[in-house]
Amino acid sequence: MSDPMSARAARWEALFAGGGDPWEFWSSAYEQEKFRACAAALPRRCGTALELGCAGGAFTRHLMRRCDHVLALDLSREALAAAQQRLAGPGVTFRRADLPGDWPAGSFDLVVFSEILYYFTPAEIVDLAARTAAALRPGGRILLVNWLGETGEPLSGAEAARLFLDACPPALRTETDASGPGGDYRLTLLARP
Repeated sequence: MSDPMSARAARWEALFAGGGDPWEFWSSAYEQEKFRACAAALPRRCGTALELGCAGGAFTRHLMRRCDHVLALDLSREALAAAQQRLAGPGVTFRRADLPGDWPAGSFDLVVFSEILYYFTPAEIVDLAARTAAALRPGGRILLVNWLGETGEPLSGAEAARLFLDACPPALRTETDASGPGGDYRLTLLARP
């Protein structure tokens, strides 16, 4: 890549350096409960899924059980290398992407945003909502999961989710809108008729 690494990319590479798991996705009870709740909210089969911000693949593993194919994106090469090492197989493709600009071509039955929206600017969130709506197949779903505690980012999880939801077309209907145990996160599942 001839362009210098963006500050955002450098931040994520540092977080995942050496195959690290900065949020303990693979071992934390919070993460494991959240992944189970998210998987339970989904239909039994989801066709083709797009997972944005897959990190080391902890939720990708759950998606692979329900989807015919998963396209898992992340900005960190380190995170993607760890995910590929754990989960390489015919049902998943891992790809580096700097979103929203590197939005993949194609259409999807499921698009997943798990605890990543608050890392984007308001304008980027509106852009992501438009791209998601355009790429969602009829009958498709959008899964939003947002941490409700302190993010250390300019936007809270609730603010980021509200921006995204407000930018979505009115035809999308809410199938699930629930808080996690203890109110730590909010899970919203939208469906296109």
